[in-house]
Amino acid sequence: MVEKEEGGPGGISEEEAAQYDRQIRLWGLEAQKRLRASRVLLVGMKGLGAEVAKNLILAGVKGLTMLDHQQVSQEDTRAQFLIPVGSLGRNRAEASLERAQSLNPMVDVKADPENVENKPEEFFTQFDAVCLTCCSRDVMVKIDQICHKNSIKFFTGDVFGYHGYMFTNLGEHEFVEEKTKVTKVSPGVEDGPDTKKTKLDSSETTMVKKRVVFCQLKEALAVDWSSEKAKAALKRTTPDYFLLQVLLKFRTDKGRDPLPQSYAEDSKLLLQIRDDVLDSLGVSMDLLPDDFISYCFSEMTPVCAVVGGVLGQEVVKALSQRDPPHNNFFFFDGIKGNGIVECLGPK
Repeated sequence: MVEKEEGGPGGISEEEAAQYDRQIRLWGLEAQKRLRASRVLLVGMKGLGAEVAKNLILAGVKGLTMLDHQQVSQEDTRAQFLIPVGSLGRNRAEASLERAQSLNPMVDVKADPENVENKPEEFFTQFDAVCLTCCSRDVMVKIDQICHKNSIKFFTGDVFGYHGYMFTNLGEHEFVEEKTKVTKVSPGVEDGPDTKKTKLDSSETTMVKKRVVFCQLKEALAVDWSSEKAKAALKRTTPDYFLLQVLLKFRTDKGRDPLPQSYAEDSKLLLQIRDDVLDSLGVSMDLLPDDFISYCFSEMTPVCAVVGGVLGQEVVKALSQRDPPHNNFFFFDGIKGNGIVECLGPK
């Protein structure tokens, strides 16, 4: 299955071939080579960050840098499985390093305890992809602009209680997609239910090259809902997009996410922010009924697993240039148990 290509930088060793055998069969040797040549920056090592780190390390990227300036809190011990017991007060990235590295010794895993806000533009250019969690809206927009300018693949995501999201900006992205060949039924066949149907021949596939263009996060969060076209689209847009706007505003105002121990105070502020944000966007308050506040506190471990799985998958797809990426938001509602991809932006 795997060609032995020793010596060259694009080659893959027998050890790697054995380690990644299953995924090489799934997405091919070329895609795996691209992955193993890619370096990823992951910011924020809470529950979602741990899931993404695990998925990327197991997939076999070249290097993963986990960056987080915060210390381990009691809250982190619930959903963050990379942090050992007894790590309260330690830096979150450094506390995650040993378990993360043990997942796959072939990946160069590093911990960076600095604040991402203090990093210069040149810092980001050493990476092929940047994935943010736990960041403020301003930081996300700023780093997305840096990545867009330097052709670095950008991802961001968060989990708020039962709700989670991810956003992708790959700029101008080219990828290949495997398509099953279609064969027409022989004209000599006159009987049977398949006479007028074309058949999919699962034994034959072809690779199709495609290209997709993404917008920046700033544009995706600044959709003008006043036009007639936007009002029509509003009926099809998930309320989670507006919930995200509210929660990002809360994070900006308070410097943190809603906490269970300050439920009464935070609930009151969330309702006030909901009114302000939806009013400024020119949309109805009915989009987010008052009970939304009951479902957006803390990080729910199963929601981290789902959103982290999708986010990790999207990073792998982008780096390997295999299969169509989610353009541009993915929202997960843990109450309903469903996820939706939304393409929101200037157009």
